[in-house]
Amino acid sequence: MKKQFAVIGLGNFGFYLATELFKKGHEVLGIDINPKMVQEIRDWVSRAVIADATDPQALKELELKKMDAVVICIGSILNNSILATLNVKDLGVKRVVAKAVSEAHGRILRKIGADEIYFPEKDLALTAAQRMDNPNVLDYLPFMEGYSIVQLAPPPSFVGKSLIQLDLINRLGIQVIAIKELVPENVVLIPTGHFVVKESDILILLGPDDALVGLQET
Repeated sequence: MKKQFAVIGLGNFGFYLATELFKKGHEVLGIDINPKMVQEIRDWVSRAVIADATDPQALKELELKKMDAVVICIGSILNNSILATLNVKDLGVKRVVAKAVSEAHGRILRKIGADEIYFPEKDLALTAAQRMDNPNVLDYLPFMEGYSIVQLAPPPSFVGKSLIQLDLINRLGIQVIAIKELVPENVVLIPTGHFVVKESDILILLGPDDALVGLQET
């Protein structure tokens, strides 16, 4: 369903977030105090405007309250990030998402009302570390404290065995939530225990971090 989003701060993170949401068919308003940033994104979003997010009146004129979500992507100047988040919350926006550059920054944003916090640099670092530690891990997503979702190329010991034989849920507490078949190209959601793993498959797994790490030794 088509939604309305506003992205405040059009640096690298804000730019890619705004343009990707627009590509997915949503209405996107890009906002930045820098005219150059606004000019660069103008053709890649629904609308782009020059505005100072630390000025409550400037934001009020943009009618942000109508948005499904407003994302604050200001990170380098913490004061501006905090003021922008506070101003957006005061406007009554239903869902405020904010980018944080540190745990302390994130705690402040939560205290002033941000509904969701993103730590893009931290998440990227965790993903990079996971891939470097285990080359079989193709993608990594923190799920909740102590749990993650990973895309894993099957270890040799998995190939030719059914999910019943592997028994990951009972042995390790790991749930196979989907399998991407490359030959032929297909996605199997919540595969049954009779699914036999092929070398060309990609396993999407949800489980405890220590158990997922243990798969490296399987």
